[in-house]
Amino acid sequence: MSKKVCVIGAGPSGITAAKNLKDEGLEVVVYDLGSDVGGNWVFTEEVGHSSVFETTYIISSRTLSQYADYPMPEDYPDYPSHKHLAKYFQDYATHFGLYPLIQFNTLVTHCERNKEGKWEVTTQSNGSETTAEFDALAVCNGHHWLPRMPKYPGRFSGEFIHSHEVKRFSRFTGKRVLVIGGGNSAADVAVESSRVAASVDMSWRRGYWIAPKFMMGKPSDVFSTKIHWLPLKLWQKLSALSLYFRNGKNTDYGLPNPDGPLGSHHPTINEDLFFTIRHGKIKPRTDIASLNGNEVVFKDGSKGEYDVVVACTGYIITHPFFDKSFIDYSEGDVPLWLRMIHPEMDNLYFIGLFQPLGCIWPGSELQSKIMARELAGKWRRPTSIKKLIAEELKNPDFQQINTPRHTITVDYHRFRKRLLNQLPKTS
Repeated sequence: MSKKVCVIGAGPSGITAAKNLKDEGLEVVVYDLGSDVGGNWVFTEEVGHSSVFETTYIISSRTLSQYADYPMPEDYPDYPSHKHLAKYFQDYATHFGLYPLIQFNTLVTHCERNKEGKWEVTTQSNGSETTAEFDALAVCNGHHWLPRMPKYPGRFSGEFIHSHEVKRFSRFTGKRVLVIGGGNSAADVAVESSRVAASVDMSWRRGYWIAPKFMMGKPSDVFSTKIHWLPLKLWQKLSALSLYFRNGKNTDYGLPNPDGPLGSHHPTINEDLFFTIRHGKIKPRTDIASLNGNEVVFKDGSKGEYDVVVACTGYIITHPFFDKSFIDYSEGDVPLWLRMIHPEMDNLYFIGLFQPLGCIWPGSELQSKIMARELAGKWRRPTSIKKLIAEELKNPDFQQINTPRHTITVDYHRFRKRLLNQLPKTS
């Protein structure tokens, strides 16, 4: 009798989980709150629904951002837009016959393991609640949907929003905007809003590595791959040197230099940030000290008045369908082997719960193959899972700064190699 598997989410990780489970002859049911596959890559103006900005392009290149089982069309650009990607994921689901497996507009409200070790999954759809039993559970709900908001002394009387609420940049027309953060979302919000806003300032509390999308005519991740075989420290130094020759120092643009080597935090991939700053469209600011009405006081003693503050401060890892006493990865380490396998429950998998210096879903595809093979009886997990988890946590791919954002970081190529080591050489 075939095992019945529940997949939570029909984003890039969820659909490859469903595809690979289906390939092994397993019975699959996918629940997704949206109305089509693609997760965050399905643009919507609905506030509260996690989606990309209207102008979003991927920050990893096409050749390193595709499923091995379903390459992107060759006429896609080096950096596809969110429209390209939504179509790519929907074509993937159509090609592999996944749509009949997916129940859209369905919220998973609770998951609990019963005495027999099976999963009882409760969902809500069209005002009705249903509970179904499954032999295994694949959690693919993503980790970019619950905003992490910063707190400062005082109160801001204008709009104080998270980048999660930003859909179209026309909302900033004629306004004085302050963007908090230096990551990819912050750079996008600052650059794009500067095209229509009265003014844009950008507040950094630390230095960030800023990388262009192209190096020597090639996508920067492809360029980096050419020297990735080098020892880590040498790779970091050569990569940092190439960025210095390309951009100069952050301080040349009025921004703090990174306080750690390349890889100590997620690099920001943006072609336009430095250009826009040097053209006077974005004004760098230091970290925020306090808020007072429309005024923001910065730690260097300077002040500014704003209509809107946009916090591009990341997201909280959360699984609201689990009791917090059961699983809570919102703070601290995430103790999963290969970023997917629980130390005690052999029928619970987390697919895509990692943040590579690169693209997520090629790794999710490999995780899904391991999961599917185990459930089909073709792969056996090691007996020393707890020891393996402890080793992974002790020896991360990069020694990163200690923030919640950096608890699930992996190096794209090293992580891919670890996953492939668990699969047949033909994978």
